[in-house]
Amino acid sequence: MRLPRTGARGGRRVVSLLAAGALAVVASGCADSERAASGDSSSGSSEASGGSFVFAGSAEPVTLDPFYASDGESFRVARQIFEGLVGTKPGTADPAPLLAESWETSADGLTTTFQLRDGVTFSDDTEFNAEAVCFNFDRWYNTPTGIAQSEDLSYYYGKIFRGFAEGKSTDGIYESCEATGDLEAVVTLNAPFAGFIAALSLPAFSMQSPTALEKYPVPEGTDPRKGDYANDYPTGTGPFVLDAWDKGSKVTLARNDAYWGEPAKVDEAVVVAIADPGARRDALISGDVDGFDLVGPADLTALADEGMTIVNRPAFNVLYLGFNQATEPLDDIKVREAIAHAVNKEEVVSASLPEGTTPANQFMPDLVNGYAEDVPTYEYDPELAKQMLADAGQSDLTLEFNYPTEISRPYMPSPEATFNVLRTQLEAVGITIKPTADQWEDYLGVTTGTTKHGIHLLGWTGDYNDADNFLGVFFGTETMEWGFDNPELFKELTEARGLTTVADQTEAYTKISADVMEFLPGIPLASPVPSLAFSPSVEGYQASPVQDEVWSSVTVSE
Repeated sequence: MRLPRTGARGGRRVVSLLAAGALAVVASGCADSERAASGDSSSGSSEASGGSFVFAGSAEPVTLDPFYASDGESFRVARQIFEGLVGTKPGTADPAPLLAESWETSADGLTTTFQLRDGVTFSDDTEFNAEAVCFNFDRWYNTPTGIAQSEDLSYYYGKIFRGFAEGKSTDGIYESCEATGDLEAVVTLNAPFAGFIAALSLPAFSMQSPTALEKYPVPEGTDPRKGDYANDYPTGTGPFVLDAWDKGSKVTLARNDAYWGEPAKVDEAVVVAIADPGARRDALISGDVDGFDLVGPADLTALADEGMTIVNRPAFNVLYLGFNQATEPLDDIKVREAIAHAVNKEEVVSASLPEGTTPANQFMPDLVNGYAEDVPTYEYDPELAKQMLADAGQSDLTLEFNYPTEISRPYMPSPEATFNVLRTQLEAVGITIKPTADQWEDYLGVTTGTTKHGIHLLGWTGDYNDADNFLGVFFGTETMEWGFDNPELFKELTEARGLTTVADQTEAYTKISADVMEFLPGIPLASPVPSLAFSPSVEGYQASPVQDEVWSSVTVSE
């Protein structure tokens, strides 16, 4: 993601604080939500413990209204307060029933009928029902023109639904929502999208209380992230409610004692923002926090020696070396292939990425529907790389190599280390490297917002299990990051997105993934394993490849 989101690049809009203190058709069943069952990645008891669970994120949330969020830290908090119609099966990226107990999609892929969970209320005692579902769908569709429709605010609705009732784009895929019963809602699209159900697991599409949204309206033309609702009164159906957001310091969540599912084990959850990975490590060791995210690979041994518990997320990401084909000679496939043969992915992984990471051979991890078992590959062969460069008339090739500094992302925990390994490999085949380093905010602007860059390190963490969320994001349209125009590939991706079933879509993306690797717009390097660290007193934390981590089952012992 180009923006700081669960999926995605992470970090451009995130405030940097140094505070140290599925199927498309599911016809029936699943009467009990996966979320109501406790999960445990660290083993041990799930009995109630009371007290506080203090977690360190890398930044402060941008907003507590998840519809206007796209950063991981806002979503981390939102997942405790809000729930959607669809969740994920614990420990996977696969969609599962949540506030909708089941759903059925028509054969043409346009109409989905949701059967809703009975006996659920929002934390302000508003009833959750079909009318509330349609209120939320219509709220998204009728997002006000202006700032609210900007990519920074309504990113996910724009990407998934492709348009609003008025303003920026009016040719989206949403048509209507109808409450056909108290607990039955029918959502109609005007174009099929097999990833619709999986996409609804995103926090951006959480159900929010109609009463609270109407009670705390946002004045027309103002930033909805700065309104009273988004800062003080976010209201969902989740296991926690907002107690207080102390800006620049922490977010405190209290247990929702009226929660429809199994109540949270702890009395409160506190999220603090600590930007520096080393400071997060020290805060855990000193006992100031109970856990933190984005553990640096170099810190894993030290934390284990201190008796801390390391929990790895399944890798649902990809790190790549991108080629900007708007810069010669990267527009020459022979030069791109030569560079690919110069890269030793095994060495990149062993020298700069976490233990357990495996090299990638395509632009999505093997957990994604549509992952291809057979794609064109480019084995490490530096002598062949030299010969191919010579044949292309590029024996004295100089390349600008852009890389970010002072940032750690799940797909790129140590960018400087990864850059150094790749630079050495490329120089070994005679390529002169011109290093260009930028801090993260500037780096994303240069590599994704201009054509003035060369080869570059970037990556992506997936939002939900759909190949469109990887291949479509990267290569669905012409962009300044990649600098190429490939109408045939764009058409393939557009058609695959509109297929009516996941099975058909999966078959199409398998072919597309192979086509992408033949075209070779860049080199997929690896799917790094992201790590979290916890005090030994913490039990019951269920890690998720898409960070759908709800803390209701977490306990903290004395």
